[in-house]
Amino acid sequence: MHIQDAIDRVGFGRFQRRLFLLCGITWAADAAEILLLSFALPGVTAEFGLTSGQAGLVVASTFAGMLAGAWFWGIMADRVGRRLGFQLTIAIFAVFGVASAFAPGPVWLAVLRALTGFGLGGAMPLDFALFTEYLPTRDRGRWLVLLESWWAVGTVAAAALALIIMPTVGWRWLLATSAAAALLVLWARLRVPESARYLLARGDTVGASALVTEVARINGVTPPARPLRLPAGQGAATPGDLLRGPLGRTTLLLWTVWLLIGFGYYGIFAWLPQIFADEYGFLRSYQYVFFLALAQLPGYLSAAWLVERAGRKPVLAGYLAAAAVATFGWAVADSAAMVLVSAGLMNFFTLGAWAALYAYTPERYPTQLRASGLGAASGFARIGAVTAPLAGGALLALSLPVALTVFAASFLLAALAVAGYAAETRGTRLDDTVAERVPLG
Repeated sequence: MHIQDAIDRVGFGRFQRRLFLLCGITWAADAAEILLLSFALPGVTAEFGLTSGQAGLVVASTFAGMLAGAWFWGIMADRVGRRLGFQLTIAIFAVFGVASAFAPGPVWLAVLRALTGFGLGGAMPLDFALFTEYLPTRDRGRWLVLLESWWAVGTVAAAALALIIMPTVGWRWLLATSAAAALLVLWARLRVPESARYLLARGDTVGASALVTEVARINGVTPPARPLRLPAGQGAATPGDLLRGPLGRTTLLLWTVWLLIGFGYYGIFAWLPQIFADEYGFLRSYQYVFFLALAQLPGYLSAAWLVERAGRKPVLAGYLAAAAVATFGWAVADSAAMVLVSAGLMNFFTLGAWAALYAYTPERYPTQLRASGLGAASGFARIGAVTAPLAGGALLALSLPVALTVFAASFLLAALAVAGYAAETRGTRLDDTVAERVPLG
């Protein structure tokens, strides 16, 4: 019996709901931790007397750590398993996230944020790799998009914390609060099992069968009677396989899209609290960002509904194009009301696009390379995120409309790449090895 048929048989039940909740809480904590430094940036800049360029370097340090973490932990998870990386990444994130709240100066803050990012960068792709591998084919895209929607929960939480904490006790408490919550997430992660698909791809039919049986028991269904079939070409693949043959074309496309959306999204969000603080005042900036964070939720929910009806490709391309239009609309807006409307639409479509991309990417890689492929692609988003705060600082020195126009162009190029070269994955079976992968184009 193919492993996908076995997972389809046990269905989506109590086990997957538990895993969804655990991965989702982690995802929300990841989002909050990433965005809290942006919310804390005005306070950090004031305390340490930083220029805009120096402040951009502090923000970029987190993403530099995430870049290294995404690549390192993605490869490690395909070599030693999902479970170990699932636990270690959140531990690194929690410990160094708390430590960054005690940074005595901007250099130490940048170093500690880079180490925090090293854990974050690995935790994010591992969440999606593990959750994907326990999902039945039916509605797989919807549940992956809904997992990504926890990002909005973390964003709203970060904005709410900033609104409460920043005017009272300052940025250090803001950073410490989010990272401390990750310690509770670590405790819960200790109970997560290994991926059955990963074990089977490594040739362990006994271990994989035992896990499928346990999932069936938790879901309250009869486990599959037929034994699991080993996939062709089981054993270890190498990261170099990501760039060979048809898989190489898929990888280059995904790297391009992740780079462009990362550059556009983080270029805007790294400076958003500072932009609003300069324009509308310190306290109102957090109120506006909180409003924009709320706009993300319907973006996710609409994408979750559409990916199983229209497909991954049209949702991803369409939402990216709409994000480009909304961002350019913000650039030419001539009133506060138009700024909020266009910025809200930018949030709606950008986060819907992120959700579709996180659903699409793990479906394009076999289990042997799923964590490596997702981690590498995520790493290219971090390249965009590292360069975006620096480029944003330089562009904002020219004008806000110039900066927003550049970021809108980034979204548009990503939309064109998806529309021209991406293949549809709705309803397709996940592959487990490079040998059995059927090219989709």
